[in-house]
Amino acid sequence: MAPTRIPNATELVASGFVARRKLLSRVMSVLLFLCAALSVFVTTAIVVILVSESWEFFAQVSIIDFLTGTMWTPVFANPQFGVLPLLLATLQTAALAMMIAVPMGLLMSIYLSEYANPKVREIMKPALELLEAVPTVVYGYFALLVMTPFLQKFIPGLAGINLLVPGIILGIMILPYVVSVSEDAMRAVPNGLREGAYALGMSKWQVALRVVVPGAFSGITAAFILGMSRAVGETMVLAIAAGQNPNLTFDPREGAATITAYIVQVSLGDLPHGSLAYSTIFSTGLVLFIMTLGFNLAGFYLRKRFREAY
Repeated sequence: MAPTRIPNATELVASGFVARRKLLSRVMSVLLFLCAALSVFVTTAIVVILVSESWEFFAQVSIIDFLTGTMWTPVFANPQFGVLPLLLATLQTAALAMMIAVPMGLLMSIYLSEYANPKVREIMKPALELLEAVPTVVYGYFALLVMTPFLQKFIPGLAGINLLVPGIILGIMILPYVVSVSEDAMRAVPNGLREGAYALGMSKWQVALRVVVPGAFSGITAAFILGMSRAVGETMVLAIAAGQNPNLTFDPREGAATITAYIVQVSLGDLPHGSLAYSTIFSTGLVLFIMTLGFNLAGFYLRKRFREAY
């Protein structure tokens, strides 16, 4: 019988290291799975709550009247549940925000990616991202107390509570999202494409517009969709500076309530829990959720359709 071999100290240490590494790998795998499962669970729970609570609302209110009605007076003696005033105000402010964020964000991204030297980029990008740290309440009162009186000197008929100024402020708020994601996408474009364009005699501006931007189109689109979703879901700026009157208007100089501002108004506790007026929180929240989901699906399609593989 061959004698039993006793492992030496080095082999014991190595085997113990391998065992600890396998254990750590299993623990991390479980933790990562739980984190992913938690996000899926939270999203599913939100959808279930919105759908279940909205189901009770739509059992009493026609979905056709809800989507096509032009009056939103759920707490009046003769309640009307047409969501169009809230929906139109929400889309108007988001569109105004994108009119500010898209051109400014694209130009700033091109500058940071193609023109700025590394030291300037290291200063400007974190400074721009500091805008995300400003509380939205501060933005709201800045829009109401500073920007609105200032713009009233130049824009005739601009009301003290309006959609125009909150839309502009929203555009400034989402700039960090648009610039950061767009600039990262542009910097991911291989330098070989830039060098080939320079070899063909293109200028720096032509390279940026004809090579870099098309090459990073999927990432730029993702940045714009992310900014749009952020603008649609913003609450405090619109609740403070846009007003809480469900006014069906196409004039951004007037005030109107958005979906998020209405949800804040109803959530203050003035309405009894379980009433039909209170359940409008979930029906309007479901509309907002579907809008955001639609933007995300559109962004996913555009990224998949125009994504470049290098």
